Amino acid sequence: MRMLYIRIQHINKDMRPFQQILLLLTAILPAKAVAGPESVMADSMPDRWQYVSEFIQAVPTDDRWWQSFDDPLLDSLIALGVDRNFNILAAMRRIEVANQAVRQARAGYYPNIGVSGGWTKSRSSGNMIPGGRPENMDYFSLGASMSWEIDVFGRISAKAKRMKSLYRASRAEYAAVMVSMCGEIARNYAALRTAQEQLEVARRHIVSQDSVLHIAEARFDAELASKLDIEQASTICYSTKATIPSLEAQIETSINAIALLIGEYPENISLRLKAPAPLPDYRQIVGAGIPKELIRRRPDVVEAECQLAAAAQAVGIAKKDFLPVLSIQGSIGTSAHNAGDLFDRNSFIYSIAPTISWTVFDGMARNAALVSAREQLKATVDQYNLAVLTAVQEVDNAMANYLSAMKEAELLADVVEHASNSFDLSFDLYRSGLSSFTNVADAQISYLQYASSLAAAKGNALTALVSLYQALGGGWSEQQ
Repeated sequence: MRMLYIRIQHINKDMRPFQQILLLLTAILPAKAVAGPESVMADSMPDRWQYVSEFIQAVPTDDRWWQSFDDPLLDSLIALGVDRNFNILAAMRRIEVANQAVRQARAGYYPNIGVSGGWTKSRSSGNMIPGGRPENMDYFSLGASMSWEIDVFGRISAKAKRMKSLYRASRAEYAAVMVSMCGEIARNYAALRTAQEQLEVARRHIVSQDSVLHIAEARFDAELASKLDIEQASTICYSTKATIPSLEAQIETSINAIALLIGEYPENISLRLKAPAPLPDYRQIVGAGIPKELIRRRPDVVEAECQLAAAAQAVGIAKKDFLPVLSIQGSIGTSAHNAGDLFDRNSFIYSIAPTISWTVFDGMARNAALVSAREQLKATVDQYNLAVLTAVQEVDNAMANYLSAMKEAELLADVVEHASNSFDLSFDLYRSGLSSFTNVADAQISYLQYASSLAAAKGNALTALVSLYQALGGGWSEQQ
């Protein structure tokens, strides 16, 4: 109490009101409370997270990697998806929500101003004053009020920076949705063309198998072969025909998936997509060594980076809650019993009140908030590291799958060529009566299986290339 008395003695009338308030606050605060903010701020946790500027594409589709397939229909489908996909539209709206949150945080830099006006009628109790009488009073009033928090310690700017980081994270999420949508359209388009090519393979083989069946029937009529040859040829032919319904269902499923991705009803695009077209060229030049910058531009890595910056800024905000708040409250107005006297000089009133508020004790709530923010920062660091490792793994896996699919397609092309030659030779021997139909049947089955597998392998290679594009967050240039 003696120290408090000495400090109060130092307050004199020559001091400004603001200085007097500050001196009173430091006088009545306990020593530990005054030293608290300094001890909390003097740690190794930075107020601002320092990191390399993230890569953000202005438009995630700028590289237009799908144009390397030289397929105008695929280009038009992706263009429709960019404009109409509902996930894209929802992501765009989330960006706008985050942008408005930034504006809301920045509004703290400006004062809050309000106006009011009204009429008041009141009556006071006569029993509250000995020998008094009740009094009635009515008056008109007009006024404006203002409150303004001065950002001395950077509390408002820290909140605005955090909202800006979250806004950038929402932009990265939009980029991720965009890259994923483009990849899914290309993937389903590849599945569509693969199913169509397999259907064409089945139909070509059905024509060939029908021809073999007719020859087997002719040889049976000429008593040069048994009916077993006819049954075997019929079995192969009808088993091939049985694969057509499932392939047609795959075509319909792919069309429906593409329609959903571009925000259209299937009947509106069915005719365009059902028209047969070759599978886009899956053989692309891909560098074996992918620079780290390509992985760092992945939208999910960028989003994790922005979330990390926001978490670090949240720690700074939690620290600033230990510091005092300087604000200015002010009002100006007029009041009078008669409305006509409102603008009389004697009717005007005003007040101005600079205020410093400093929370001394809050049940350790701020300490808990700071610890929580730090733990959240550590968790976000872990999430960022996981995102980077996942990106590296996905790129490596996508590259390995693409190279493997390329080799498989090349080898199957050779297998199909030899299977075709094997069928031709066995069929010629059968027609000449130098071989049994069993060799022809085996050659037919192998030829169809390998031809269908080749079509599937080409589709898998194209799908693997699309997955590689997605893993890298888009395409790349020759310099990269």
